[in-house]
Parts: sequence; C-alpha cells; structure tokens
Amino acid sequence: MKVAIVHYWLVGMRGGEKVLEELLDVFPEADVYSHVIDENAVSEAVRRRYRGSSFINRLPFAKRLYQIYLPFMPLALEQLDLRGYDLVISSESGPAKGVIVDPEALHVCYCHSPMRYVWDMYHDYRERSGWLKKLFMPFLLHYLRMWDVSTAQRVTYFVANSGYVASRIRQYYHRHSEVIFPPVAVDEFDVVGRKQGYYLLVGELVSYKRADLAVSAFAENGKSLKVVGGGEQFKELAAHATPNIEFLGKVEFEKLKHLYADAEALIFPGVEDFGMVPVEAMASGTPVIAYAKGGALETVKEGVSGLFFTEQSVESLNEAVERFETGAVDFEPEKLREYARQFDKSHFRSKITNFINEKMVKK
Repeated sequence: MKVAIVHYWLVGMRGGEKVLEELLDVFPEADVYSHVIDENAVSEAVRRRYRGSSFINRLPFAKRLYQIYLPFMPLALEQLDLRGYDLVISSESGPAKGVIVDPEALHVCYCHSPMRYVWDMYHDYRERSGWLKKLFMPFLLHYLRMWDVSTAQRVTYFVANSGYVASRIRQYYHRHSEVIFPPVAVDEFDVVGRKQGYYLLVGELVSYKRADLAVSAFAENGKSLKVVGGGEQFKELAAHATPNIEFLGKVEFEKLKHLYADAEALIFPGVEDFGMVPVEAMASGTPVIAYAKGGALETVKEGVSGLFFTEQSVESLNEAVERFETGAVDFEPEKLREYARQFDKSHFRSKITNFINEKMVKK
C-alpha cells in the first residue's frame, strides 16, 4: 500500500508533529508533504520521509512568515501530485485536507482542529490584527470558509483528536468523525516526587492559550510560577512579570521532564482542542489546574487528576489554586501516572491502525 501524509506546515515539533511522527511509525514507508518545511526545526524521522512542498515553500520568507500566504494555500494544495497513492492522510489544523487524490484512494483526515482563525476564533484574531489585515480579513476568510467546507467533501473519513473537535467538525462540516486521542509517550516522563513549591505553565505563548491570565493571577497571589515556552507574547509578558514569576523560554526535553515532575501543579488556563501538556504533567505525577472547557474536560478528571476553574478570570483561577493548597484532595503521583496511561501512544497506534485497516477493507 502506497501512503502519503499531508501535514499543514513543518516549522517546529509541537503536538501536531508528534502525531505525524507516530503516523510514520505506523506507516514507515509513507511519504510526507506539506506547504512549508524548515528542515532544521523538524526531527530526523520527518526529514527522512519528506518528499515535497507546495509552491508556498518557494515564496519569500515562507519558513518564517508562512501564515501571510494563507490565501494561496488552497490553490497550492491542489498542485500537489498525489497520483498513485492508495491511502492519503491529511493532518489538518492549517489547510491540508484540500488535496486532490485518486478516485480509488482512501482519504482520511486526522483533524487536530478546524482552522481556528477561520471559524470559532475569527473575531478574536481580527480584533487583535493590525488595521491593514483587519481590512482584508473579512473578504479573504469568507472565501476560505467556503473552500474549507467544500473540501470537507473530498475526505472519505474524518478522525478527530477529541470529542470537542468532533463537535466542531459536525458544526462546520456536517460530517461525522471517529475520536482517536493523540499519542503521548507516557513512559518517557519520570515520577520523582520531589515537589519544589512552584507551579508550572507550559506552551506556546500565544493569545488563545491565555498565559496572560496565569501571569496576572500569580502576580496577585505571589506564589512561584515557572513559564516554559516561546511565542509572540513572550517579551510582553516577561517585561511585566513580578519577581515570583520566572520565564524560562524553550527548554530541552530532559529539563522539561524535571520541571513537570517537581512542580506542585500544572496551570492550564486556555481552551485547547485536546492538549497534550496536561497529560504529560499527569504522566510525571503532577496534577492539573485547568479551565473547564475544551479538551481539558476529556483529559483531566476533577478530584482524580486535577481541579477545574470555571471562569477565565484571575479570581476564579486563584480560587482553584487556594482550593488545591488546602490539600482536601490528595493527588498521588503514581495514580496520576496510571490515569495518564489511557492516552499513551500505544493506544493511538492500535486505534488508528484498526480504523484504517477496517476502512481499507470496505473501500
């Protein structure tokens, strides 16, 4: 069976790229395509199987400013030559599913998220944009929405990375999807039990992840917070941080493992489609204090693996931190790790393999 995997863009190794690596373990001979690749920013496993980019990759500054070329990506996808492939897997978060495949081919879309800036977060993105982008966004994204809905019909089967994403696929595409949680390498994390009195925030510092909320809350409560990750908000947040908040930037995996395991709790204030970070924390024996919406409702269990706060406000988050510090719930590291095992990469591999084998038989 000849397999192609079409990933939106390859400019780092975050959650979507971890899924891609696992798909390459399941289909080791698969060919990988995307709009853009920065070969210095991806793993050897991805580089080795990479076979081609869309014409976006040849445009000026594409590796760094690929998002400005979003209006051209629908056309670019349709220029990828996928003739001869029996199975095409589109890895969708940016545009990926709009490829043209052979009539006999099976096209499975693993959807990390319908494009946020086109659908549910459109008004948030437009509100934060400069005047020129704000002027053109309504026209460009209106066209992109129509394209996005029409290309949902090119997909044979959808797989969603969470029930939350499955509900958005129903809402925007009117398509059913199978839920298969993304893979977390649970056994790569350590349970060491040396809690060091600090709280931890991990992730790209972009607006929808609401790092600003955590920083404001800890500026008020005075407790120690370590922030891991880079992104567009890094300089602004770091510049206004109080002395009890430490910005570490991007860190190596070995250091991140120790930060997870030594933290009192992970703070997870945004709305994520799934969110691997809470599962990584639990795999390290660390509970999660999460906003009660989105993928966190599927990964965190109140009183078992963490606590929820119900409003994205300083008061609500700090109330949850105070509740955690009362010790009313005893979170045992080994039990947290055991809870996290339901999201281990072994489950992803078996479920995605069984799903695709079943659909290939029906084809």
